[in-house]
Amino acid sequence: MVTGLWGRIEQQDFRSRIRGTLLGAALGDALGAPLAGLSLDAIRAAHGPDGLTGPAAAHGRRGRVTAATQLTLFTVDGLIRAHVRRDTGAWHPPTDVHRAYRRWAATQHDWGPDERREDNGWLAQEEWLYARRDPDRACLTGFGDDVLATLDHPKNPAARGAAAAARSAPFGLLVGWEPALVLQLTVECAAQSHGHPTAHLSAGALAVIVHGLIRGDSLDAAVQRALGLLGARPGHQPVTDALQRATAAVTQGPPGPDAVEALSPGDAAPEARDATHALAVAVYCALVAEDVAHGLRLAVNHGGDSVAAGALCGALLGALHGETALPPAWLVELEGRATLLELCDDFALEMTQGPTLHGPSASASAPGWLARYPRG
Repeated sequence: MVTGLWGRIEQQDFRSRIRGTLLGAALGDALGAPLAGLSLDAIRAAHGPDGLTGPAAAHGRRGRVTAATQLTLFTVDGLIRAHVRRDTGAWHPPTDVHRAYRRWAATQHDWGPDERREDNGWLAQEEWLYARRDPDRACLTGFGDDVLATLDHPKNPAARGAAAAARSAPFGLLVGWEPALVLQLTVECAAQSHGHPTAHLSAGALAVIVHGLIRGDSLDAAVQRALGLLGARPGHQPVTDALQRATAAVTQGPPGPDAVEALSPGDAAPEARDATHALAVAVYCALVAEDVAHGLRLAVNHGGDSVAAGALCGALLGALHGETALPPAWLVELEGRATLLELCDDFALEMTQGPTLHGPSASASAPGWLARYPRG
């Protein structure tokens, strides 16, 4: 998309949807965190017959996020740097996103920011990110070295979980890209940690749906587009089946925990759960949501992956409605809100004003921007 085509109203709407997507995902992540590993019966025993209805303490206080939000932030950082580095003629976004994930991996074993790392930029200097928040093992092993995987030779080829999908909403914010390219980039980056098609195609589906919403599609239309693109991919059937189950469930009775539980069976063994369960729950809850808070409550109160389902649903509802639809009382307590907002606005600037911030020649570059997002 050419910068000159962005009017003021379009830029404001785009920024609102970026904020909605990333803040919404973080809210869903934080809401689901206290329920991780609990069955629906255990959730009701702990929080009452309606389950969890608002933020509760996890990792020491209310509003704390998990590794899902940490990695989402680094996904955005990698995408910004990919666009900045295009000026050098080295245009390979999977490499830049993988490098960003490697910077996240350092936060999981370092005590704090290492100022000797010249490529850290500003995000890796945020001290609050240097905390372990239940990172998925496949992410730790996948980002444990500099080897760049491919779809033919992915990392952790048996990993089917939803952690890759939970970090992938930012790919859908690339509004100037065609949906097929968004899908391709997302699955390539997801395969750096989750090599099973069920996992990386779920991540791709989420990104394509977000992409449609950011461009102004209805949620149903965005899901149908994702189904069309997924159909050509090997191993797509579990993912397309999950999306079809989610849309069919909308007409099968009033929304509630029982409908959600049917999409993500809490009595299944942990190894039998995969990314498609969280994706189905997220899409269903976004389709039936009366508002963002209602959709997120539905998405986390079940025996499956409450964190991933909450994060995915929050991303969908935030992309659909924008930041002003998010529950303000929940936002007040959200960990890292200032960092999230700063990164959202930086992403909007890069996508709409990139040529004024950097260019192939030094005279066309803003030194402050390149200090924040080094070309490497």
